[in-house]
Amino acid sequence: MALEITDASFDEVVLNSDIPVLVDFWAAWCGPCKMIGPIIDEISSEYEGKAIIGKVDVDENPDIARQLNVRNIPTVLIFKNGLQVDKHVGVASKDVYKKKIDAQL
Repeated sequence: MALEITDASFDEVVLNSDIPVLVDFWAAWCGPCKMIGPIIDEISSEYEGKAIIGKVDVDENPDIARQLNVRNIPTVLIFKNGLQVDKHVGVASKDVYKKKIDAQL
């Protein structure tokens, strides 16, 4: 399962990580978000120890979504060394997300 990331934990979990971090911004009411949720969870298992795979519920954690200009969901951001290095808005296949993570390993 992907790690639940909150406004309070974002800096520690994402920005201070020494391994790449994929963050899925989602909401419970979002149909496309429900489509990629299981994909994100699968990727989390596959990249355990190599990358952090997390989720931010934008309804419960609006501050970090606002700070990062996340205006549409699902939005997947990838961070490395505390910097955003990639972004994907909308639904994509598992392979697309894996290639984005692999590029940062």
